Amino acid sequence: MDSQRRIFLASAARLAALTATAGSLAGSGASAATRLNGAGYPFALGVASGSPLPDAVVLWTRINYDPLQAGATPAIALSVRWEVADDEGFRRIVAKGQAVATPELAHSVHVDVTGLAPGRWYWYRFIFGDAISPVGRTRTAPAPSSMPASLKLAVASCQHWEFGSYAAHRHIAAAAPDLIAFLGDYIYEWGAYQLQHPQRAVRRDESFTLEQYRARYAQYKSDADLQGAHLVAPWIVTWDDHEVANDYGNERDELLTTTFLQRRAAAYQAFYEHMPLRLLPLGRRGFVDMRIYQRYDWGRLARFHVLDDRQYRANHACPKPNRGGSNSVTTRNCPDLMKPDRTMLGSAQERWLQEGLEKSPARWNILAQQTLMAQSSQVPITRPGDERIWTDGWDGYPMARQQLLDTLQASGARNPLVLSGDVHTFYATELSRDAMRPVSRANPLLATEFCGTSITSSSRPQSRTDDYVAMNPHIRYGRSDKRGYMLMELTPTKTTTCFQSLDNVRDSASRIATLASFTVRDGKAGLQES
Repeated sequence: MDSQRRIFLASAARLAALTATAGSLAGSGASAATRLNGAGYPFALGVASGSPLPDAVVLWTRINYDPLQAGATPAIALSVRWEVADDEGFRRIVAKGQAVATPELAHSVHVDVTGLAPGRWYWYRFIFGDAISPVGRTRTAPAPSSMPASLKLAVASCQHWEFGSYAAHRHIAAAAPDLIAFLGDYIYEWGAYQLQHPQRAVRRDESFTLEQYRARYAQYKSDADLQGAHLVAPWIVTWDDHEVANDYGNERDELLTTTFLQRRAAAYQAFYEHMPLRLLPLGRRGFVDMRIYQRYDWGRLARFHVLDDRQYRANHACPKPNRGGSNSVTTRNCPDLMKPDRTMLGSAQERWLQEGLEKSPARWNILAQQTLMAQSSQVPITRPGDERIWTDGWDGYPMARQQLLDTLQASGARNPLVLSGDVHTFYATELSRDAMRPVSRANPLLATEFCGTSITSSSRPQSRTDDYVAMNPHIRYGRSDKRGYMLMELTPTKTTTCFQSLDNVRDSASRIATLASFTVRDGKAGLQES
């Protein structure tokens, strides 16, 4: 308890210092910009926007001259100008102001621009001294009462720097979506600090401290293709495990480290510092706890329920001896799996989700979350208990999954769609309450799930995925041998999802192709090939 108390007090002290520093040093920004004019380009990490509302959007940048040398930016507060226009040439500026970039938040800038018109595109930029940032394009969500004709959505996850180029992001930018959803593993916690994607991965330089996580984000955000995807549309984001540590859950990591909460607080703060995210009020423990689950409406066409299945989950069931984290177990030999109090989302988030579903006016209700929800046994099933499952995903929390599916059914929410990442595989699945039984009136289809492969991160051989599909007939499609992203088009009558696959993830000029596409029609759960 003493070590945890020290973590909480240190986090609170950092926040208090941040507030005091921002107020007392903001005036030094103009003179600092003058002194730094010869230091290089201050927007080396690009710009971004996100968290769109009908009248507001969050703009982001970070003053950083050298992604691998944080010390190139002086440890003082800096004043940064920002502008929003309704034309790309900035002839008609609709909002502008100044923001303070403090060293306590890595000189990141978050501007929540309000008073904007619903359902329209805007352009934005930042100015520091004589330097002007790249121009980003963003948009507000449609008016709450409107029914948009369509929404083009790109969905991505899992972009380990070590395992390929970010060609997928170049193609996302070229697709010009209205909105981009990122479902976790924006960074991975280890790898050499370098600005070129290597030909092979070397496990080194694992991140533990705030400075190390900041350096990791700077490395990733230096990539021109990733910056390009941020330039074309607003993002909505959630995290998974690698933003902190592999297979962590709640307050426990794989090694059962006694100071893990200190690491988690550093990782959560660095995540906020580098995302176009609207920060909700922090509690007494500061960044030790950071609520990330939020809701976004796209008029009456779609409601996004953006979930967090890491921070509040129960500890993993049946871990390896003297370890935390995941394991592959047979359900018969792991009775802890079936304990009714084992939660994936935590009670507060479950109540929030239930309310959001029950009150949703949307044609499509989209659960944007981290990992595969469909049951995925690794061995053939002849009777209940035969399943061999991986405990880090929803299979490791079967009672929480049943409760969520019951909530979906009872809520009356229209057209539930589940979007997933994490497992580095394209999957198209159909969700019923009991995957062991055929779909029937007593066991209806409740939702359709689309799981995207990774931007770069590696996966299992395709032959093994073929086995999984054969053993789990509710999984209608699976491809683990390809990297890429999902491109979706939502209309009032149907949603079409395309699995977009790179020819070669190591080639930054790789072409893209559609592996498969599926349609879900309004009022009818389940997949139809497009």
